[in-house]
Amino acid sequence: MSAHAGTNGVHVNGVNGVHRVNGTNGTSGASRPLTPGIYAPIPTFFQPGTEDLDLESFTAHVVRVAKSGVRPLLAGSMGEAHHLSHAERVVLIKAARRALDHAGLSSTPIVAGTGAGSTRETVELCKEAADAGADYAIVIASGYYAGALNRKALKAFFAEVAQKSPLPVIIYNYPGASGGIDLDSDLITELATECPNIAGVKLTCGNVGKLTRICATVSDPSFASQYPRLNKNAPFLVLGGFIDFILPSTFVNAHGAITGLANVAPYTIQRLYELSEAARTDLSLLPEAQRLQGIVARADFTIAKAGISGTKALLEKLYGYGGVPRKPLPPIEHEVLAALWEHPHTQDIVRVERELSGKVPAA
Repeated sequence: MSAHAGTNGVHVNGVNGVHRVNGTNGTSGASRPLTPGIYAPIPTFFQPGTEDLDLESFTAHVVRVAKSGVRPLLAGSMGEAHHLSHAERVVLIKAARRALDHAGLSSTPIVAGTGAGSTRETVELCKEAADAGADYAIVIASGYYAGALNRKALKAFFAEVAQKSPLPVIIYNYPGASGGIDLDSDLITELATECPNIAGVKLTCGNVGKLTRICATVSDPSFASQYPRLNKNAPFLVLGGFIDFILPSTFVNAHGAITGLANVAPYTIQRLYELSEAARTDLSLLPEAQRLQGIVARADFTIAKAGISGTKALLEKLYGYGGVPRKPLPPIEHEVLAALWEHPHTQDIVRVERELSGKVPAA
């Protein structure tokens, strides 16, 4: 676990002025504090042939990632939530919680994707996730009727879900997976101030200006006293949806990222986050943070283009598990995988990851 993830006290970015008390039970559903840092949207692995859940690979990966200090997010976009039944989501949450506890990681929180087509089903999924052992929910607006969801409807959706969910809710803004719905900074800030059970936002829109504007409100020291959260352990976090701008986002008081690349290179991503935070108060660390940010940004750009199937294929090469997505998502083609693996951007981050994880001596 990283120094930031395992140290009590106030986070350097303030986190709405909320003190971090690791392992302390909350009062509104969340039993493990939601703290700034890196979160990985965990892939869901399937048995070849049957497409049944491969829980052995899934739990091994959850623990592998968590040991680096990165926290797991289950049944999100990378986890093929759209391909999972309610019962399968419950199975994954329970399996992850058991595996983390067994590995001595009982203080590691679980974030669960609970977005669905309707407000009613989204709330239902939030309740099921809470019963299964999740600590937080992350919710995306359904894009099926995107053309009919105006600003008023979108605000009402997130407000009602937050009000009825037993878990603190993180807003998931991802236009590419929600029919082009792109929540603006004014709406997100309104939800932050008006809904005390909303615990943050993931910005997979990649809009750094939007992130900066939201942070200007929620990372201000006065925010916590003016707009207290329902759960003291669930402050409002502003999280990037990509890792290629974690360094600049840190300097505008953002709180980390939820990034698929943390599945492939968790130690590297965790190190970049720690360096970025430390550079805020020790500028002598900035050149090293910039160097590592360059390696990570290039890898993120290259690997993200290969999608879920590309990430799974890289995991297969690196760790011996991964497999393919559920149909109709296609597997990555052999020649495409070969080019991805041999790409200098991929090889650079694999080299750094092996050094930081202790698999090979540092150069």
